[in-house]
Amino acid sequence: MKKITLSLLLLGGMFTTSTQAQVKPALTWKDVSKWTYNRGNTLSGDGQWTAWATGPTEGDLKMVIKKTFDTLSYSYPIGATPSFALFSKNSKYAAFKVSAKDAEAKAARKTMKPLYDKLLLVSLADNKQTTFERVRTFSFSGDAPDWIAIQFAPLETAPKDKDAAKGTDVLLYHLASKKSFNLGNVGEFAFNKAGDKLAYTVDANGQNGNGVFLRDMKTGNITALDNDKAVYKSINWNEDGTAFALLKSNKNDKYKDEVLSVIGINKINGDLTAKVIYNGIDDSNFPKGMGINTNATPYWSDDQTTLFFGINTLTKKEDKKADTAKAKGKPEVKADSTTKAKAAPAPEVKKDDIEKPDMIIWNWQDRRLQSAQQTQEMRDKNFSYVSSYRLADKKFTQLADSNMRSVSVAPKQLYAIGYDNSKYELMGNLDGQSYTDVYLIDLKTGSKKVLFEKMYGNNGGRLFVAPNGKIASYYVDGVFYSVNFETGQKANLTGNIKASFVDQLDDHNVTKPATTNYGWSSDSKYALIMDNYDLWKISADGKSVTALSDNWKSKKTAVAGRYRIYTNEKGADLSKDQYFTVFNNETKDMGIGVLPAGKSKINILFTDANSYGILTKAENAKVFAYSKSNYAQSPVYYASTNSDLTAPKQVNTNTPDQAKYAWTSGVKLIKYVSAHGDTLQAALYLPANYQAGKSYPTITYIYERLTDGLNNYSMPGFPGGGFNAGMYLSNGYAVLMPDIKYKLNDPGMSAVACVVPAVKAAIATGIVDEKNVAIHGHSWGGYQTSFLITQTNIFKAAAAGAPLTNMISMYSLIYWNSGGTNQAIFEASQGRLTPGYWDNWDAFARNSPIYHIKNVKTPLLLLHNDKDGAVDFTQGIEYYNGLRRLNKPVVMITYKGENHGIAKLPNRKDYAVRMMEYFDYMLKGKPAPEWWSKGVNRLDMEKHLEARAFDEADN
Repeated sequence: MKKITLSLLLLGGMFTTSTQAQVKPALTWKDVSKWTYNRGNTLSGDGQWTAWATGPTEGDLKMVIKKTFDTLSYSYPIGATPSFALFSKNSKYAAFKVSAKDAEAKAARKTMKPLYDKLLLVSLADNKQTTFERVRTFSFSGDAPDWIAIQFAPLETAPKDKDAAKGTDVLLYHLASKKSFNLGNVGEFAFNKAGDKLAYTVDANGQNGNGVFLRDMKTGNITALDNDKAVYKSINWNEDGTAFALLKSNKNDKYKDEVLSVIGINKINGDLTAKVIYNGIDDSNFPKGMGINTNATPYWSDDQTTLFFGINTLTKKEDKKADTAKAKGKPEVKADSTTKAKAAPAPEVKKDDIEKPDMIIWNWQDRRLQSAQQTQEMRDKNFSYVSSYRLADKKFTQLADSNMRSVSVAPKQLYAIGYDNSKYELMGNLDGQSYTDVYLIDLKTGSKKVLFEKMYGNNGGRLFVAPNGKIASYYVDGVFYSVNFETGQKANLTGNIKASFVDQLDDHNVTKPATTNYGWSSDSKYALIMDNYDLWKISADGKSVTALSDNWKSKKTAVAGRYRIYTNEKGADLSKDQYFTVFNNETKDMGIGVLPAGKSKINILFTDANSYGILTKAENAKVFAYSKSNYAQSPVYYASTNSDLTAPKQVNTNTPDQAKYAWTSGVKLIKYVSAHGDTLQAALYLPANYQAGKSYPTITYIYERLTDGLNNYSMPGFPGGGFNAGMYLSNGYAVLMPDIKYKLNDPGMSAVACVVPAVKAAIATGIVDEKNVAIHGHSWGGYQTSFLITQTNIFKAAAAGAPLTNMISMYSLIYWNSGGTNQAIFEASQGRLTPGYWDNWDAFARNSPIYHIKNVKTPLLLLHNDKDGAVDFTQGIEYYNGLRRLNKPVVMITYKGENHGIAKLPNRKDYAVRMMEYFDYMLKGKPAPEWWSKGVNRLDMEKHLEARAFDEADN
């Protein structure tokens, strides 16, 4: 064998061999169903309490509420559905929902019996609990620690038609005194930020007493702000809690749909609460045929001078007499005293009675495919055109329109940014290259002016507006710039920095893809922009540049993310400590760094062979918390009272059953050289009970670049793609995950050039049994799998999930989940083939598994579902039938009604089990499953499934 030079990094310390410790049993699929693990973590405002849900993959869960820095812990059963705890502002109370138990839920599904959640309210000082039945939703009273509002579900006898009243009782429960007050027929409710005001709507039977009300939570006084035979909805407080907006819906005989008005309530903390109501119907400036949109939540400008809302089509009712006359081909005749009846009137022709063809017209000039228009029909019907109404001069302005559909109101509501891609939409949907014209809209005058024509959108072609709303950063052709909205002045931000701001790892067909823009400082003075490694603080005029990370490129270390730990932050407040994810691209070590308040250098607090989850800070205290995990340790929560995160305390444990089972012994990071000459890496996870010098059956799992997840924990479960690394490692397999670097017009051949050398390098370690290596991937990984087995016989078995197999036919098929064409995906995204096959036939054919199908010698387990909306079902059928015609060993599994990934738990379990049965047979020499060796006739399928279900339940 040719000698291969390897660079191996051993992670996790010494390995425990079978001679050093008792061999533990491998995980079974039944164990996976019972596998207990944590879901979510919530930190109280004072940081002294932490809550999380925990329990098995299938079954009943519990809520754990624990003292963050102490051993005191409470546990409460919460049924089969995970829930998250909310803490009151003063951290004295916690509340969470309790669902039906697993057995109750399964029984209810069979009988269609409705189930209702409970609410459990806990006093944390003494663990006293109060339970509320049939709860729909709940909320603590903002910054005030006094109240919790609980809305109950409607009675089972309540009318259920779409026009029926939706209001139900809301209980206002005073936490200290335990006194409660009932509000009847409440449609919606919302506390303001201070928690001293509660806005709510009434939606009662017959619309009797409907309106919007304001309750003073200190005095109990209730003020009716508006009453009408109408439905009120979408309460939206401003950030300060001094004003709110909502929608009001009235029936109107002139229109098919209800007519909506936007209501603005402000000056709430003043002597006189003010109210404005606007629907645009009688406003000559309001566009004809339009009305306020029910699906867009209205809101106030910061200065409470302007209301923002959405509008969309409002259709008038048709004149039946005029329609009848038109249907007869006669003018409408109005009755008068001289009109004489000469004959019996012809029967009225109704539009609904006329038979019409059921059809679609596909026109080459359509900007979007008809299939896209169908898929997005409801979105289009409900599309909201951003508009505004200024109170002082009662001026309505439509900001978005049918061409400039995307409009974003900038902070401070001085300007808005509009994006108009109408001139480029058709071509963008064909080749995937996105362009747009960018407009600046002055919200005082409504005037619009072009900022940029034909801005390229594939590389981050959107503006990052500063918190002051007056300046923005943007990216063009490898350089970041700023533009001042008031003066129009533009500044080069990064052009003079000796670093590349083109993403070096992005190998899609995108022109100079941008690195990461982290936006602005909260004072709008500085832009925070990454090159491929270092973070730069750049003044808005581009004249001052500071490297916040000190030449991290030389250490292959990068700023990989910014933690947003402060409540309602608008930009990075550099007068406070700012925290960042730190990642080493070579070793895959991760950690956390801090930019101290007022300083200009990020200090790396720690990096190591772990993965760190989202860092959070208690809202009202100096308590920091984060999760930590690695390939062998499931995510565990840590907390610290120090801003440098020193002396962290472990708050909880996770996956308590893991210690009972065999687990991976470690992971090696392998360096290898691809056939294209690129130095790449692969992660090689060692099987449980690994013994040095022994080789193991190996699953090669592929997608694109996977080694950045080297230290990620693989939670046992039933994923939609079928493969769970933790399960295979426990059962004595090694798992190899190589990186793939792509060349344009050679996506399949690139996979071969990268994966085959990675496998050979892994074999050279002695860990991988070269006679028992398999490959698996799903979706794009499924494509690479199905292609690789046409180019190499290095794999003994393969499993491909939802693969593309014919790039020529796939190119012009529909991506049904969106309704668009695959052409754009091929030319500007994952497909990496351009232009169309008619001008690029060799590349399309060269990279299509179907055209090399005669070369396949590797047995294949193929998954393709009949409702796959990403990769058309015909792709799987074409490959399966081709292999079958050539008498190649192939089995295709189809789960009826499933999409691209498997959603239903019974199907996910079934596929996971079958895949392992297949690999156990192919790589471990276990007996072949009958469904593989003989197949299952359609008439025997029910019996086959029943037998397997019984076996699984019995094991």
